[in-house]
Amino acid sequence: MTLSCFSLSTTVFPPLQLPHRRPIHFQSFNVKASSSSSSSPTNSSSNHRVVVTRERGKNGKLMKALAPLGISCLELPLIQHKHLPDLDKVSALLNANTFNWIIITSPEAALVFLDAWKAAGSPNVKIAVVGSGTSSIFDEATSSTNQLIDVAFVPSKATGKVLASELPKHGNENCNVLYPASEKASHDIENGLSNRGFHVTRLNTYTTESVEYVDQMILEQALSSSVVAVASPSAIRAWMNLVSESDRWHGSVACIGETTASAAKRMGLKNVYYPSSPGLQGWVDSIIDALGVHKQVQKV
Repeated sequence: MTLSCFSLSTTVFPPLQLPHRRPIHFQSFNVKASSSSSSSPTNSSSNHRVVVTRERGKNGKLMKALAPLGISCLELPLIQHKHLPDLDKVSALLNANTFNWIIITSPEAALVFLDAWKAAGSPNVKIAVVGSGTSSIFDEATSSTNQLIDVAFVPSKATGKVLASELPKHGNENCNVLYPASEKASHDIENGLSNRGFHVTRLNTYTTESVEYVDQMILEQALSSSVVAVASPSAIRAWMNLVSESDRWHGSVACIGETTASAAKRMGLKNVYYPSSPGLQGWVDSIIDALGVHKQVQKV
């Protein structure tokens, strides 16, 4: 099936076929029965519709992965990224200093860092990433060039706290770390590394904000969708701001990882799914599970 992105039309898709896949871990949930108007899974395209919420132009990989499964997507960008003044310091620091590690904790942080790294002349660097999704950004960036970025460490669990506790440190030698991050990222990494004797330079290179405008007609369709896919706590906050005054949305949230899922739980959401390891495939699995539960509810 070709990739589909909903705008203002309604299309009927065949019943969702759930493929065999590896098990994932997800938060417990409360199920709410849908109204009788949506009780027929085969007669409503919204049963297979997923709202994708990254910036426009950055939802393509997820949409492409969902399309062969008969899952259509409604693109509703909820966030936008803004570069901050600290970004200008990254290139200068790369040229003037040698860092034992550079820590990158999200795909967006990787993209922002890559621009500064190229501006610095593409020096040799050793990278620690939180998970495979972030690592893939560096794989793609270096596959078409002769430059080598050494992604040398991924923690056993894709969280900042675990990375800070497991990052290799050789003896009592000074170990300098550059941490270009989102302004909204927690301080778990620099605090954990500092407690272990690392010298950490954190630069807030970008921030994430809610979009200034949401198409109301697209939002109306989103409120009838069964699953919203989110990749950051900022996206969760933006979605909650949109639906806070509506009692029409009782769907599920499929998160890219545990950090985003934890933010969803703190905001009071119950139907929250996330994989044990962040990444595209785990995110797809979470969406499939959320859709599967929604189909079961509709049959009640």
